[in-house]
Amino acid sequence: MIAAADLLKALVRFPSLSYQEDAIATYVQSLVEGCGLPCRRVNNNVFFWIGDGSRRLLLNSHLDVVPPSLEHPYDPFDPYEVDGKIWGRGTVDAKASGAAMTAALLTLAVKGWEPEGCQVIVALTACEEVGARDNGLRELRPHLPALHAALIGEPTSLQPVIAQKGLLVLKVTARGRSAHAARADLGINAITQAAHDVAWLSGYRFPTEDPLLGAPTLCITTIHGGSARNVVPEECTFYVDIRTVPGYAHNDIVQDLDRHLASEVRVHSGRIVPVSTPPDASIVQSCLEALPGAKPQGSPTASDWIHVHDLPAVKIGPGASALSHTAQEHVERAEVERAARVYGCIIRSYCARTRT
Repeated sequence: MIAAADLLKALVRFPSLSYQEDAIATYVQSLVEGCGLPCRRVNNNVFFWIGDGSRRLLLNSHLDVVPPSLEHPYDPFDPYEVDGKIWGRGTVDAKASGAAMTAALLTLAVKGWEPEGCQVIVALTACEEVGARDNGLRELRPHLPALHAALIGEPTSLQPVIAQKGLLVLKVTARGRSAHAARADLGINAITQAAHDVAWLSGYRFPTEDPLLGAPTLCITTIHGGSARNVVPEECTFYVDIRTVPGYAHNDIVQDLDRHLASEVRVHSGRIVPVSTPPDASIVQSCLEALPGAKPQGSPTASDWIHVHDLPAVKIGPGASALSHTAQEHVERAEVERAARVYGCIIRSYCARTRT
């Protein structure tokens, strides 16, 4: 039996900040190959599997962590266990998920379980915390065979998350005409123009809600305008952070706001799309079978789910999301061990449901 909590401790000892995952990837590869499972590596992304069926389930979590916070009560890269809690950077986000997924698959393999008609792949990837073009799952996806469902390992207190908000960042620019402030009537004040649009956006409400995530939210986060105290500003730029939900395409939001605003609207970032999975999907039902009494939930935080948005997927993992990236990051040993058992149950249930 592979102890997920002990594996978590081993992973935490690697200070695997983004772009520094080589050593931890080597450790995982050596561990898996030592247990007799086939394992492949693409840069610092490691994936391994059991079974050779045509239906493929992916379990994914990430190896990288953010830098330590101030005032960690213990060495962030020397896992400390007290009162049944394991402390350290990554114990929640998201090495607990990676350790439990790995332990689940290795335990199934050691027991001789074979997924009939199915293949189960665990991928532990790099650079999730920095995202964009360097994201490990994005890099790895072309090297994986065709997939049919996914579990994304992130801290959800082991509750099945079937909807996740997206992020749309807009750069809005008001343009005026400069003049001496003493002759302001000869100019057009871009700050005043922007203020009208800011006021309109502050009162705007999206008309429909997602049943799990509610309505999209909108927040003006930065604003800059003017070049000198005695010059009518000819430009003012502000940024809008919009947390989107399924049912709202980013392009539709941009077009709608552009019709109402006098300023120029441009997309600064729109790659993090909202995602959701139907409650009756096999992977959701397998999660609910493994967790009697659990109810599907929504999540405001982004994850690597966006890189498998074409698949039915569930975000699920041990640990409290609110502890991510904090000095108080820790997880219950019992929850990590339970997560390994839950992942194992989900795997067996999904493969049984999709057997051909």
